[in-house]
Amino acid sequence: MRERRWETAAPMTFAQVLAVGERLAALGLKPAVPAKDIICYVEEWTVESPEDFDGLDAWATEDVTLVHVREGWRGDFFLLAGAYHTAYQHHQDVGTYCSLSHPWRIREPMKLHENRSMLWLGFRHAHSFLRVRLQTGEVVTPGETREDARREQWLEERRTAFLEAITTVGLPIETAVEKEQLVLRPTDPSVPFFCSWPDAFGPCQFEYNTSDAYEFLVPASQLAASYAPEAAGVRAYLTGFSEETLDEFAAIEPPARFAYRCSVHCPLDDLPEIRSAIEPEGRLYATLCEFQTQELIPEGEDASAIIGIVGSPAGFAIEARLNKAPLKEELMAGWLERLVGQAVVYAPLPAFV
Repeated sequence: MRERRWETAAPMTFAQVLAVGERLAALGLKPAVPAKDIICYVEEWTVESPEDFDGLDAWATEDVTLVHVREGWRGDFFLLAGAYHTAYQHHQDVGTYCSLSHPWRIREPMKLHENRSMLWLGFRHAHSFLRVRLQTGEVVTPGETREDARREQWLEERRTAFLEAITTVGLPIETAVEKEQLVLRPTDPSVPFFCSWPDAFGPCQFEYNTSDAYEFLVPASQLAASYAPEAAGVRAYLTGFSEETLDEFAAIEPPARFAYRCSVHCPLDDLPEIRSAIEPEGRLYATLCEFQTQELIPEGEDASAIIGIVGSPAGFAIEARLNKAPLKEELMAGWLERLVGQAVVYAPLPAFV
């Protein structure tokens, strides 16, 4: 689900982060205490080789994914995807996963959606998939009404954007507007088809699956070609493979930068050590407290809120993520600043990392 997100403006020490927890406890909330076991999410941890993941051996980890990052890339997506698919076929298993992302461009002019969108071509055991995601100029979460006056424009733009991808790829997907939301469905209801990333106007992402591992290699390349001649940021995601197998993927040309993402089980108090382990570029996210906003502002609209901890090269920060804004827009930053005792800025997360 799309979320509204704010982040503290200045770097914080970990002691200041724990003080925010104490501040929330004084308000009657139930934040995590330093000894509490939590799940910490690590992203963008740049490493020299797959073996560097051993730096997190002191903690239990799961969902470990090695990301191959190629910035400013101008190559042939069909050849690159084919190389990853060939390597994947040698080592595929029930627990393995490989996908590649590439931007594509909506040619129709957009006002409410970004023209730069993203596709993922993926390979899982016994099937492959094509995923298409749109990005909006702003986040209007499910249940919010502040953009209702432009709902028709939102729906028409979103439908146009999806239709461009569907037509380029040649997928048998129907679009419709039902109950003031865009609806996507395959013409064959037996096809595994998923919509996600919903906001107030319907899904921002669909995923179409097939048992034919080769079916989407050419169509995905045709959609990726819409981004030319601009250089693209291309990523490959590898999950469930041994370090020896990852070395085989690493040989695919052109060379890529390696970055890990995973989840780590640890006491809250271990976050500074984990942040040190993933230096210099890694980021971590952990939940400090979850609550319903009417516990604190009964006069406002009820929303689900998460106060989280962010660790980055700059230090620590506090984030606030809400499924919708419980107060008027002009009141949100001030309320959150009083809540956490720090200045905050509106900071939506990037859609395509």
